[in-house]
Amino acid sequence: MPTDASPTARALRAIEILRNRPGVTAGELAAGLGVTERAARRYVGILREAGIPVESARGPHGGYRLGRRTRLPPIVFTEPEALGLVMAVLDGRPAATDVHDLVGAALGKVIGALPENVGRQAAVLREHASAVPDRHPARPDPATTGALVAAVAARRRVLVAYRAESGDEWEAEVDPWAVVVRHGRWYLLCHSHRSDAVRTYRVDRVRDVRQTVHGFEPPAGLDPVAAVEENLGTGWEFPTRVVFHAPPAEVAPWVRPPMGRLAPLGEGCVLVGSTSNPAMYAQEWLAAVPFAFRVEGGPELRAAVAGVASRFAAALRP
Repeated sequence: MPTDASPTARALRAIEILRNRPGVTAGELAAGLGVTERAARRYVGILREAGIPVESARGPHGGYRLGRRTRLPPIVFTEPEALGLVMAVLDGRPAATDVHDLVGAALGKVIGALPENVGRQAAVLREHASAVPDRHPARPDPATTGALVAAVAARRRVLVAYRAESGDEWEAEVDPWAVVVRHGRWYLLCHSHRSDAVRTYRVDRVRDVRQTVHGFEPPAGLDPVAAVEENLGTGWEFPTRVVFHAPPAEVAPWVRPPMGRLAPLGEGCVLVGSTSNPAMYAQEWLAAVPFAFRVEGGPELRAAVAGVASRFAAALRP
């Protein structure tokens, strides 16, 4: 910090250090504030007097940290931090340019709370930036997501109402093991008592969540991300197998997770999975992949691809 920084500025800087580096030692705090260790401890005392709980632990692994549930004073952003935050929000949710959007309203509050010199640039960026809408929007309802996360934390079985991409709807009693975000999509990893199998459901397709009185224990050593990767594109009634004449690294960006698992095969790769809607798989997913491929199975997908090919061929007849 500048040597002429005010005590207030140093106190705010101390909060920032404690928030970003739990367990910071008195020496490290002093170095961050540009003061002696004795002065650093004095700033810790000032924060405690102001009602901000700063916990301390002795020993080789001790240090200072903010107490749980600490209510902090307004967070201070630098101009690059504020602009980076606005860019990240718009990149992940193009609709946030609209003040009536849920995230857009929250972003507006953040911008409005920024200091004038920082907030001005952030507001201009938000007002004049344009983002291309996601062709496959999949943003779940915050209340639904919160209910699932709460059930995961409490280890309580839930009854979910679900609508598949095909339009079919059903209810299932599931043990919610984890909520996982993968490439902008939110998934519920669970054990379905309806099918007595591990299932991965899109959270944006969950219509209702009701917590039951039954508890559960997740599998020992569960890796939620790995389990989601393994279960996406599996467990549906129609098997699929597609061979691409291109390396996996080139094909992977065009493969949506529910299409199955991509693996190397010779000089190309193979996509193995399953689907409940072969027609949609053929005309919306496979048709968008810009590489030569061969459909080896199953018969339902081969028939769906043949139908798409026939329709396109008919469009070229005189």
